[in-house]
Order: sequence, then C-alpha cells, then structure tokens
Amino acid sequence: MAQTYDVIVAGVGGMGSAACWQLARRGKRVLGLERFDIPHAQGSPHGLTRIIRLAYHESPAYVPMVRGAMVLWNEAAAQFGEQLLFTTGSLDAEPEGGTLVADSLAACREHDLPYEILTAAEINRRFPAFSLPANHHGLFQPDGGFVASERGIVAHVTLAQAAGAEIHAREKVQDWSPIAGGGVFVTTDSGAYEASRLILSAGAWISDFVPALKATAVAERQVVGWFQPADTRPFMPDAFPVSILMVEEGPYFMLPIWGVPGV
Repeated sequence: MAQTYDVIVAGVGGMGSAACWQLARRGKRVLGLERFDIPHAQGSPHGLTRIIRLAYHESPAYVPMVRGAMVLWNEAAAQFGEQLLFTTGSLDAEPEGGTLVADSLAACREHDLPYEILTAAEINRRFPAFSLPANHHGLFQPDGGFVASERGIVAHVTLAQAAGAEIHAREKVQDWSPIAGGGVFVTTDSGAYEASRLILSAGAWISDFVPALKATAVAERQVVGWFQPADTRPFMPDAFPVSILMVEEGPYFMLPIWGVPGV
C-alpha cells in the first residue's frame, strides 16, 4: 500500500525546497522528491549566488513578489542561523537609447522605490570595477543584492525536515496521475506514494510531467563563469553592486566575489 501525505513536492531545488519548508511549518505532511543530490549542479540555483532585485525591468508586477521574498529569505536565514540575503544595491546599465534603464525606472516609480540615474562617468567613479564608455548610463537601486542560492536550498530542506517533512534525494519521479475522488498517485524509481496535492517544481524537466507545457517550457542554458581580476577589491560585495549590463550581444548578469575566487 502506498504511503500517504498531504502534499508531495516533485523537485527539491530553489522553488521546491522553499515549498517543502512553507508547507511543513504549516503542519502539513510533506514528501519532497529530488532526482539528484541536494543541492546539485543541474538546476538554475547552481553557482553559489543569484541576483535578487527590486528594479525589475521585465515588469513592475514582480516588485511586490520580490519584497515578500526578501522577508522570507531573512526569516529563513534567522531560523537557519546563516546569512542568505546580501544587500549590495543593483545596477542596470546600457548604451543610451536602450530600454533597460527606462523599464527599470518605470518599476521604481510605480512602487516608489529609491533610485539614482547615473552617467557612465558617475558609475565608473562610484564603482571602480566599471570602465563604461561615455555613451552609457545606468539606474542604481540600493535594495538589490544576491542570495546564497545553493545554501538557500540547504537551509530550506534543513528547516523543512525540522518541521517534520520527509525529503528523498536521488529518487526520480517517473509518473503521476489523479485519483478518482481526489488526490494524486505518484510513482518513482523506488516506490509509490499518494497525496491530496502535488506540486511540480521540476525545473528543466517540468514538461515531462505536464505535456501541455512542452511547446513553451523550453530549457535554456545560462552560462556561468568566474573570472579572477588582478585587483579583487573593486569586485567585493561592499564595492560591486549586482549588475545587468546590456550590450550588443545581449545582457550580462554580474555578481561580486563571494564564496569562491572570481567575479
């Protein structure tokens, strides 16, 4: 007979681990299933750090969600006993005539966020790591920063387990199906489980479980690299804001040195 839970979370990465914690702390019987290790190198949180920002050029609609996320990151850190959210400020920069700065500015104005519009000379002077050409400009928002994305997974899983969640690493979900009358049946390469609800947070594999997403949820590789500067001081968290630099070939996301050598 299959073991039963209130909620099964398929995929215990950046999203799934947080879901496990939030559900378990609410008293739900939670099973988290992860096909790889916890954490692992196959998902979007890999690479130690990720940008968190309020000047959201993609859409102002993200800003309330990010504000809420920042509260939860700090709450998780306090309970886990390790800092997970680091404030450096965020900088969006591009050649004049682009849309990045204007779209970030729209988000700041709609949600009354503090910001500064800076010329290339002002950026280069304030943040010596940069040497932008004179035709560039940028928007600096002081509340942005980075999260320790891989440590965040460890924190969420640790807190979820402390709250009673059951977490299985190296157990691959093979299929799921609804149960007549309510609930779901989940099979893995190690067993079978039932739950009232199923959360699918499988990242690049999400369309394997939701065929309707195959045409739209297409995995895209994001290349991460670490580069060692001759002088590391301008690239440390107290001197180098998380940054998005828009250039001809596309955007670069940049984070300060933290955790390992290299920016």
